[in-house]
Amino acid sequence: MVRVTTTNRRGALRVGAGLVAGGALAAGCGAAGQDAPPAAATSGSAPPARASGQPAATSHSAPAPRTYAGQPAQITHGPRTRPQVALTFHGQGDPDLAESLLSTAEQRGARLTVLAVGSWLDEHPALARRILDGGHDLGNHTQRHISVNAMAEPEAAKEITDCAERLERLTGSIGTWFRPSRSPTASPMVARLARAAGYPHVLSYDVDSLDYTRPGADAITRKVLADVRDGSVVSLHFGYPDTVAAVPAVLHELDRRGLRAVTTTELLS
Repeated sequence: MVRVTTTNRRGALRVGAGLVAGGALAAGCGAAGQDAPPAAATSGSAPPARASGQPAATSHSAPAPRTYAGQPAQITHGPRTRPQVALTFHGQGDPDLAESLLSTAEQRGARLTVLAVGSWLDEHPALARRILDGGHDLGNHTQRHISVNAMAEPEAAKEITDCAERLERLTGSIGTWFRPSRSPTASPMVARLARAAGYPHVLSYDVDSLDYTRPGADAITRKVLADVRDGSVVSLHFGYPDTVAAVPAVLHELDRRGLRAVTTTELLS
């Protein structure tokens, strides 16, 4: 197992930043569709309070990205031989809903993977530490949640490295995983840019909850439980009340089936 050093990570960020020299930012957010974002949280909202009974912050840093031998460049699931699953959340939206999901998971002994949007962390920087202190994975879901696969190379590189730089500033690490915005998989160019920024693997998924379509909590629960199996990586989102309502039932049924909800890092270790 190869660990990327802090020096290498920072060098990779400089490489990615060099690709964007002179490049203009892409304008606006793409049309709604796959992975459509929830309504934006109010800018300047106070960071969510820690739920009573939770442990005090311990200033954890996210581990460096790692290369997983035998895993493809784009990972869709973990080993099918162990009763574990990874619930992965696209990190943006109302911070109170995020806090509710994190607290629900922790109370039930589950750990999540959060792929954070950089602009969301700009508005709610305390959530980066909150996620790590709860024992969850924290990763990169681009800076502005624009369709990164459709962008020119300099702008796509900037979307990845800008979010990575925010993660490193807030936590001491660029985060454990990268997932492209507005697509379940990365284009070859985006996968290459992610590697240059220090992410050896792109984290995709094999179970799509479709919660971003707002089908209701029961439909989200049915979809996840119909498709999940040993080793699954499930795509969910912060920012949707229906997702918050569905998670307790999902966790209850996973527990009944003997499936543990673990971080992606644990799933693949």
